[in-house]
Amino acid sequence: MKIIYCNHSVYNPGGMERVMLNKIRWMVERLGWEVMIVTTDQKGRPPFYPVPEGVRMVDLGINYSDDNGKHPLRKIAGYLRRRRKHRKRLTELLMRERADIVVSLFPSESSFLPDIPDGSRKVLELHFCKFFRLQYGRSGLLGCIDRWRTRMDERLVRRFDSFVVLTREDRGYWGEMPNISVIPNAALPMGDHRSTGERKRIIAVGRLDYQKGFDRLLQAWKLVQEAGRYDGWRLDIFGQGEWHDMLENFIRNNGMETTARVNAPTKDIAAEYADSAMLVMSSHYEGFPMVMIEAMACGLPVVAFDFKCGPKDIIRDGKNGILVPNDDIAALAQGMMRMMDDDDARRRMSDEARKVVDEYSEARVMGMWKELFEDLVPAGNRDETDKGCSIN
Repeated sequence: MKIIYCNHSVYNPGGMERVMLNKIRWMVERLGWEVMIVTTDQKGRPPFYPVPEGVRMVDLGINYSDDNGKHPLRKIAGYLRRRRKHRKRLTELLMRERADIVVSLFPSESSFLPDIPDGSRKVLELHFCKFFRLQYGRSGLLGCIDRWRTRMDERLVRRFDSFVVLTREDRGYWGEMPNISVIPNAALPMGDHRSTGERKRIIAVGRLDYQKGFDRLLQAWKLVQEAGRYDGWRLDIFGQGEWHDMLENFIRNNGMETTARVNAPTKDIAAEYADSAMLVMSSHYEGFPMVMIEAMACGLPVVAFDFKCGPKDIIRDGKNGILVPNDDIAALAQGMMRMMDDDDARRRMSDEARKVVDEYSEARVMGMWKELFEDLVPAGNRDETDKGCSIN
C-alpha cells in the first residue's frame, strides 16, 4: 500500500502534526506500507517531531503563509495565484507517484484534490469541527468568505471517497453522508509518566492564538487568585504563537507573575503532565483535543469548556473531569477551584482519566484506519512494490 499525506507543514509543535507522524510511523513499521508527506509551506525548516525512517518528504514551495497580514483583497488574489501553482505541482507529483491513497488534512488542496486523475482513492481527514471557519466571528468581506466557505465545505466533503471526522458529535453536525466515518485520535504511549495529583500545579498546552482561548483561561485564573485561598498553586501554559506577548502582558498587568507563566513548547510534554495535578482546556473549538487525551493518559483529570468538538465524547462530567458551559469564565474558575479543594476527588478522577488509554488505544485506532484503507483499495489493486525510500 502506498499512501501520500498532504499537509501545510510539519515544523510546528502542533497536535495534528504529531498525530499524523505517529500514524505514519505505525503504517511504516507495523504494516510495511510506503508513505510520503507532501507539504506547501515547509520552507526548509526541520520537522518538530521525528519523521519515521523511510518516509519521503516533498515540499511544493507554494508558501501560502507569505500572504498572511496583507490587505484582504491582496490576500485573496495571492491565495488564488498560489492555488493555481499548487494544483499544477501537486497534479504533476501525484501523476508521477501513482499512490493507492492520498489523504488531505484539509489545507488548500482539498478544494481540487478529488479532480486529480491519478487513480488514487481520495480521503479527507478533518482535525477541526464543522464550524471551525466561523469561530473567529469575523465581519466584513472576510466574514462573508468564512460563511460562504462553510457552505461550500458541505459540498466539498461529499466529493471524497472517504471523509473522516474525529468525534461522534461532529459527525452529527455534518448529517447523513454515505462516505463519512468517525476515527478518533489515539492515546499515544506516554511511557511511565504518571501524575500523583499532589503537585499544586495546573497545566495548559497549545498554540498561543485565538482558538486555544488562553485569554479566557487567564481571566478565570485571575478569579481563582482573587478567592485568596490557593497559596502555592500555579498555572503553567506551554505553547508558542502570536498571542505570546498579549498573554504575558495580561499576567504582568494583573500581578500574577508568581502564579502564572507562559513557557516555550517542549518535546517532553509527558514529564510536564506528570508534574501537574490537572489540565485545563479553554479552547473555542477543536476537532479532537489531543492534549486532553495525552494528559488523561498520564492521570490528569480535566477541567474544560464544553466547546465543539471533543469534550462531550471524552469527559464524563464529575468522573474523569469537569465540564463547564462554553465561555462562562466564572464557571471555569469554579471548576478549577472545585478540583483544587478536593484531594480525594482529584485522585479518584485521576484513576478514571487513565482509562482513556484503553478506549483510545493506538492499536484500536490504527486498526480502524487499516480497515478503512483496505476497504478503499482491495488487495489486488494495491501497489505492493518495496521501494525502500529515504528522507530527503
